Amino acid sequence: MSGILSGIRDDFPALAQKINGHPLVYFDNAATAQKPRPVLEAIQRYYEHDNANVHRGIHELSNRATAAYEGARERVAQFINAPSTKDIIFTRGTTEAINLVAATWGVANLQEGDVILLTELEHHSNLVPWQLLAQRTGAVLRFIPVTGDEGTLDLSDLDALFRDVKLLSITHISNALGTINPVAELCAKARAVDAVTLVDAAQSAGHLPLDVQAIGCDFLSFSGHKLCGPTGIGALYARAALQEAMPPYQGGGEMIAKVAFQSSEFHVPPHKFEAGTPNIAGAVGLHAALDYLDDIGRENIHAHDTELASYAKDRLAEFDGIRIFGPAGDRGGLVSFVFENVHALDLATMADQQGVAIRIGHHCTQPLHDKLGVPATARASFYFYNTRAEVDRFIEVLQKVMKLLS
Repeated sequence: MSGILSGIRDDFPALAQKINGHPLVYFDNAATAQKPRPVLEAIQRYYEHDNANVHRGIHELSNRATAAYEGARERVAQFINAPSTKDIIFTRGTTEAINLVAATWGVANLQEGDVILLTELEHHSNLVPWQLLAQRTGAVLRFIPVTGDEGTLDLSDLDALFRDVKLLSITHISNALGTINPVAELCAKARAVDAVTLVDAAQSAGHLPLDVQAIGCDFLSFSGHKLCGPTGIGALYARAALQEAMPPYQGGGEMIAKVAFQSSEFHVPPHKFEAGTPNIAGAVGLHAALDYLDDIGRENIHAHDTELASYAKDRLAEFDGIRIFGPAGDRGGLVSFVFENVHALDLATMADQQGVAIRIGHHCTQPLHDKLGVPATARASFYFYNTRAEVDRFIEVLQKVMKLLS
């Protein structure tokens, strides 16, 4: 690690520990990222000095909490270049954001025979909500196929794929293969047929610059915990014109303008979609995380992650009997693989005994793994605080494991 990223690791207390007597090598960043001190301190400062409920409060602590919460909304809008803070709905994360769209826009707009277009790369959070919606409305699911182990999209028959499409919902970067999808191109194709678009940016928001206006999407979701923020907080960008026509997601306090015994009038968006006491501390921590990432520069993070993934892929290719998945060229910061005669569970368990944290399984992309013909893969996923030396340590541990298991 050099240049602008040098010294970064000192900001992350979790990275300084030992696991089973070995320095921690944390390669599970696609599942969740570690938290830097500025994020931890922001959350602690809120609870120690500003803890109160937001909106409609008269006292000073409520005013501070409200300013912090709405300031976080403004920061999210800036982070993804949304036209207005009114376009930003706070959620628990990407999963809730997609479910919100399905339960509001989807229920109000989709009917029997309408097509929901996804890709074969989708995480379950961008698949199961649409399955449930299709069962409820009679809509039909269609999938853009992937091409073999490389996992890039087969875009050779887009005209047929987009026929009768009402919604395109696609991942930006695959959490299983690292594929970076051409979301702007696909959203433009969707607009040409008057389809609404959603981008799952869970794996991209903290790793490269995002601009919802340049992408041209109607909805975009991300999770705070994958970009050094707290768990339980995320955001949904929803184009204001669509929000106006969407019914509420949940009922309760905060989202109402007037309530009578028999009926209610709802608050203006985005508050219409934020029932109950929100995750105020989560929003404060998310704000701090976005500031932290932009101080580093997401273009620098992307360059570092892709270089490290490429290096890891090359080192893994030194092994006999290995099958490596994902694009040959530019990819997100992860590598998934399997060995011919070694179960992924045994591999991850023995790696953990040496202090190396990786993830195994279908990574919530079971249909994709079924298509690839493997029940599980091992995945090493990287972030800006990871180093080449850690990749070398990872390879050294794999060599030991392979000798023991062969």
